Amino acid sequence: MSKSDAQTLFAAAPLPIATLDRAERLACLRLIRSENVGAVTFRALINQFGGAARALDALPDLARRGGGRRPIVICTQAAAEAELAAAERLGATPVFTIEPGYPAVFAATDAPPPMLYVKGNSALLNTPSIAIVGSRQCSAAGAKLAGQFATRLSEAGYVIVSGLARGIDRVAHEASIARGTVAVIAGGIDSIYPPEHADLFQRIATEGCLITERPPGFTAREKDFPRRNRIIAGIALGVVIVEAAARSGTLVTARYANELGREVFAVPGHPLDSRAEGTNGLIKSGATMVTTPEDVLEVLAPIAGLRTLAASAYRAEAAAVVTRALADIGEDECNAVLAVLGPAPTDLDAVQRATGLSIREVQVAVLELSLAGRITRSGSGLVARVMD
Repeated sequence: MSKSDAQTLFAAAPLPIATLDRAERLACLRLIRSENVGAVTFRALINQFGGAARALDALPDLARRGGGRRPIVICTQAAAEAELAAAERLGATPVFTIEPGYPAVFAATDAPPPMLYVKGNSALLNTPSIAIVGSRQCSAAGAKLAGQFATRLSEAGYVIVSGLARGIDRVAHEASIARGTVAVIAGGIDSIYPPEHADLFQRIATEGCLITERPPGFTAREKDFPRRNRIIAGIALGVVIVEAAARSGTLVTARYANELGREVFAVPGHPLDSRAEGTNGLIKSGATMVTTPEDVLEVLAPIAGLRTLAASAYRAEAAAVVTRALADIGEDECNAVLAVLGPAPTDLDAVQRATGLSIREVQVAVLELSLAGRITRSGSGLVARVMD
């Protein structure tokens, strides 16, 4: 089995697509909020059982078979109902990867968040978009450039995505809000950060779209902003970087864009300006240098159509997904997989070769071990052992 085959089977297999009623949304939310169910495991469970309710019923037995030392903690119906009710009071709606409204270009990547809360014009999430991000302490020239890029790109029909931060993010949102902007936030849908952006926050919630993977009432921590940056990169066709210092968080967005196969554009700056050190470094590393919005449009013109077609093909394939019976494995197979793993992430192709098990046996063993908390999973079909 090739590495690409392993990735298709274990990480990026299409999810079945359906319009969910409230009961099904509650089941999906309970599954996501249950112990040891991350983005990759959620995808595997839905593909194995065809729905969240059946997956929830199977969790205790799967975790026990994987060698869990105690019963797995499953999110209660009451907790899920309370979370959805809080979101509804705030005017937000959950959109799951298995629903048609989830950003299709993001759903087709490895391990997208299983659910996003959306407030505002959700149609913007499936309109071709470009992200514009940069320094919070931007220069006047940087702000002017960000405004020019956002205005022209939105006039050309692209939704502008950014992170609602100070500086470049704010300028990008303000310049594009009349034609379509999406703000990705790190906290809950009711978390306004920074506080001085309260008016802009409310405008985007009404005229544009706010999205987050976090529940209502959640206050973002420092470690949550990289997760937000991955969403920014994932829902866009490319990312334009306008001013970024050498250790800027903006460069995290650029890294995620590269990992997700998105275009990375960087606006060059003066070598003596520390705010340009990161962008100039990106150009040296292979990012596309752009000085005008037309440079971006020229590169995106052929890509936008291809990515849209690819996302449509993914959705069509997902609509045809059928559930597959779990392979019948026992403790020996789980132990064999565990024995070849260490703390360093290992691709599943290597696990399959090292164990000599069938593809389906490895798939089920990985699912059970992850639910038991004995291994961790990440995108691109990587697994690692949790060391005692």
